[in-house]
Amino acid sequence: MGKLEKASFDGEAYQPQEETYFNDGREIALLHFIYGHSRLEEMQGNPQKVLDAIDEYGRTQKYLMNIGEYKSKTVIDLIHKERPQIMVELGGYVGYSAVAFGAALRDAGGKRYYSLETNPEFAAVILMLVDLAGLNDIVKVVVGSSTSSLERLSKDGTLKHIDLLFLDHYKPAYTTDLKLCEELGLVSVGSVYAADNVVKPGNPPYLEYVRSTVEEKRHKISDGNKPSSRGNPNLVYESQFVEGWEPSGVPDAIEITRCVGIEA
Repeated sequence: MGKLEKASFDGEAYQPQEETYFNDGREIALLHFIYGHSRLEEMQGNPQKVLDAIDEYGRTQKYLMNIGEYKSKTVIDLIHKERPQIMVELGGYVGYSAVAFGAALRDAGGKRYYSLETNPEFAAVILMLVDLAGLNDIVKVVVGSSTSSLERLSKDGTLKHIDLLFLDHYKPAYTTDLKLCEELGLVSVGSVYAADNVVKPGNPPYLEYVRSTVEEKRHKISDGNKPSSRGNPNLVYESQFVEGWEPSGVPDAIEITRCVGIEA
């Protein structure tokens, strides 16, 4: 587990990833590209057409740090299999995942997709593309840091349980935010997590955590080198490494983790 075996990328890649590859105006340029597109009318109420337009920008204009069509299929298949009612994503960027997974969640009979994004400009882009795709009934965009947003949504009763959690934000926050969800009781037996970018750029601390046994997690807490966030070490996880590709053609993977039990 953890070794990429695919030999080549089969598809049309995004533009190369530059040294500066986000938050330099390209996100607003994407909006202008889409709303000035000759096929704008076809995109109205059509999530796939919106995704196609985002991909077109990434392939012909500038790189976008989206999950892309290849890895997104892994999560869409997961949604169709698990049929979650409530799904939360940490890190929405320009809304590719919110459109792709929000549409899949609606098709699977789900109730709500929460897209948590810390950058207000990115959140505005998500809102506009979600509206264009006709997904306002299922996707809710929440602006603020992932940690503060999770705490707030839990405290006010808006979010009581997460069936499927998609992690695609600041990589060091994957583990701390998952532990926060554990502490808040937002995840439990039956919850599923999909963590992107576990190869590029990689996330060893997160992989170590979700692949650890209950005994290993308890030992780490009690060995005198206590982590800043305790989480709930009693949750039992089963984790799977699923190969994929960045839209730029670079190998990557998603870690799919299921909470399958609680040890007393």
